[in-house]
Amino acid sequence: MSEKKFRLLDGTTLKIIAMVSMVFDHVGDMFFGGAEWMRMIGRLAMPIFAFCIAEGYSHTGDKKRYLMRMGLFALISEIPFDLAFAGKPELGHQNIMFTFFLSIIALMLYDRITAGENGNGKVKTVLGVLVVLAMAAAALLLRADYTLFAVISVFLFYVFRKKDNLIRVAIGVAFLALTRTVGYYCATGFSFIPLAMYNGKKGRGLKWLFYLFYPGHLLVLWLIRLLIKA
Repeated sequence: MSEKKFRLLDGTTLKIIAMVSMVFDHVGDMFFGGAEWMRMIGRLAMPIFAFCIAEGYSHTGDKKRYLMRMGLFALISEIPFDLAFAGKPELGHQNIMFTFFLSIIALMLYDRITAGENGNGKVKTVLGVLVVLAMAAAALLLRADYTLFAVISVFLFYVFRKKDNLIRVAIGVAFLALTRTVGYYCATGFSFIPLAMYNGKKGRGLKWLFYLFYPGHLLVLWLIRLLIKA
């Protein structure tokens, strides 16, 4: 049977799977004492979102606007994120959109350094990778969600984008699965299945839904928790 017959999921469907996975993860964390099975389902979200960030960056016609949009929603999401997980605004842990904001900066800098025919290609590639690692270190120092793991996974999904999709997905997911193995993180590797089924198509619009979902669902979960405690 042809491999193409298994490629049934477009970009929109992947994002919906990631959103559902994220809801399970956050509900399990906030209401059920870190229920293992819910947190395991939640491990699908980050690899899929990281893949979609790399795809979005690859195909956007305006990379600067893409960066600004991610930065704007990182700011919008910070208070809902803090309320949901800390119960009050604080600076000790930044939301995943902030991490993806840093990831996009890393990709832009990598492309700028490695672009053009002038200079030694290998040297430029090494310099580009060092800049990506510097942004990963920044994510770690700023305590952005998923820290360096998110930045590096987005980069891997991006830099191997011209390889066969199965190879690209295997590399990106393997990095996360092998570096995040404690407890429920062992389920990270299952994200390979939906990503391997990606057909390369964008899918239906719903762009703003995906941006609004993250702060929106955190606010809803926080309000639910307040009502339960009242």
